[in-house]
Amino acid sequence: MSRYVISLGGNALGNNAEEQKKLLVHVAEPIVSLIEAGHEVVIVHGNGPQVGMINLAFTESKSAPDMPFPECGAMSQGYIGFHLQNAIQNALAKKHIEKQVGTLVTQVVVDEHDPLFLSPSKPVGAFYSKEESEKITLEKGYVMKEDSGRGYRRVVASPLPIDVVEKKMILSLLKDNHVVICAGGGGIPVIRHEGQLTGIAAVIDKDYASAKVAELIDADILVILTAVDNVYVNFNKPNQKKLELVTMDEIEAFSKEGQFAKGSMFPKVQACLMFLKGKKNKTAIISSLDKAVDAFAKKSGTIIHS
Repeated sequence: MSRYVISLGGNALGNNAEEQKKLLVHVAEPIVSLIEAGHEVVIVHGNGPQVGMINLAFTESKSAPDMPFPECGAMSQGYIGFHLQNAIQNALAKKHIEKQVGTLVTQVVVDEHDPLFLSPSKPVGAFYSKEESEKITLEKGYVMKEDSGRGYRRVVASPLPIDVVEKKMILSLLKDNHVVICAGGGGIPVIRHEGQLTGIAAVIDKDYASAKVAELIDADILVILTAVDNVYVNFNKPNQKKLELVTMDEIEAFSKEGQFAKGSMFPKVQACLMFLKGKKNKTAIISSLDKAVDAFAKKSGTIIHS
């Protein structure tokens, strides 16, 4: 039996609640296969599109007050977690597996002096044209940036996670044989000052949060599920090469060469390195959701060993 932390991208969860519920029926299937095999499972999910939509709904409402960003993050943890745990619970019931699935509203500690606060970079919410984005910047004061040729999105600060407040609760739930959904959207960013926790407007990268959760609960395997089957070097070039089985040192060298795009594969590779650094007999895997079953069995994806 191994302890897995699975990182699911927010962009794979659909554009609205009904679409998300339908998609998660298929997401649940490979996760349940892992549970059925007797492994411990912790799930972390993204929320970039969802938290942006929640924030925008309050901002544009004429009757509801603006909602602070940490509270929007908590709302996204709740409704995405509900859909995810519901889908997994129903899939478990079909296989007559008696196991509880729970969503833990999770606070993740960041450093208030993290220099990343000075350069907002995390896209949230919907895509806009250049003209629309300029209007939003004037009206709302948001920082808007072009996102991978798909349009303009609001960007917020994305500080690095340094601790998970509820880590002992995650371990307690695992000990009692439950499936845990936690640190949704990378967790609700909080700063700790004189023993007190305060929410702060930011979005923590969910892959970095997954790595931190995996580190703190001593997971055996970190699996980052994304849109592609493997990590590539020389991507989209004639000498493109698919990475399958690599060491931590090898992929770190590729990263230092600038092989991985900052807005896509770079944080996923860095998250794997954060998890593996200084550890023995640990594995990190980057693969697609379509190949999740094989990835969990270490038969597909880019498999990185410490």
